[in-house]
Amino acid sequence: MSGFSAEWLGLREPADHRARNREIASALSARLAQREAVSIVDIGCGAASNLKATALLLPDRQTWRLVDYDANLLTAARERLMDWADASKSEDAQLVLEKDGKHIDVTFHQFDLNADLEGALGEHPDLVTSAAFFDLTSVAFMQRFAAAVVARKAAFYTVLTYNGRQRWSPHHPSDNAIVAAFHRHQMRDKGFGSAAGPTSALELGEQFRLHGYSVLEGDSPWDLGPSDAALIAELQAGHAAAVAETGAVDAKTLERWVGLKRTGAIIGHTDTLALPG
Repeated sequence: MSGFSAEWLGLREPADHRARNREIASALSARLAQREAVSIVDIGCGAASNLKATALLLPDRQTWRLVDYDANLLTAARERLMDWADASKSEDAQLVLEKDGKHIDVTFHQFDLNADLEGALGEHPDLVTSAAFFDLTSVAFMQRFAAAVVARKAAFYTVLTYNGRQRWSPHHPSDNAIVAAFHRHQMRDKGFGSAAGPTSALELGEQFRLHGYSVLEGDSPWDLGPSDAALIAELQAGHAAAVAETGAVDAKTLERWVGLKRTGAIIGHTDTLALPG
């Protein structure tokens, strides 16, 4: 699977956290509120941004299993969690955190999700979660993933799945052509087969519905403004690099597009909660 740097994940974290759909988050919190403790698997955990946002929704005693392909990101996740927590200590391979009255035990696991999904998920999680992950995966992987979660009778919560909606400010005449080419690139193989890209949220929800799960979905767009200038610039550069690889837009048009200073952008995402019937 294509990698992401800890620096990029850190840059996007504030926008990720404020974009999360509050109704979906509240539904997750209500579902698990009566439990004394909860066990969670976070796949494609990156630098642990998802844990930091989701842990505050859950019961006071939590056990997290963080899974990623990239060992460097797992190292970054450990370091950033220790900085985030009110108190932390290492016990063998486990990290023990205290945050806002929550007791959080964390372990870190390197897995190739495509090769060993069963091993990555473990045996009996109460909740499987992820963030900004499934638009990189194929429909076939989502089918296998949904079946594995259902077999464990676990709840499923994922946030910030890209859904194809974009609006840039100020507008450029080539915006639509750039976005179309970006989607073409996004649907290439990212390590899981041909990626579903902007259709992934729809595909993912459908897989859980086929298994009889109740599925809730809600918008979680990035609404970026002048204070997000660094993130907007990085998005522009990333789009331009991806589009250039497709050859679908001529170099001069692409140069003009990436050279336009943007003051805002809306990038659409979907949050999904799937619950056993």
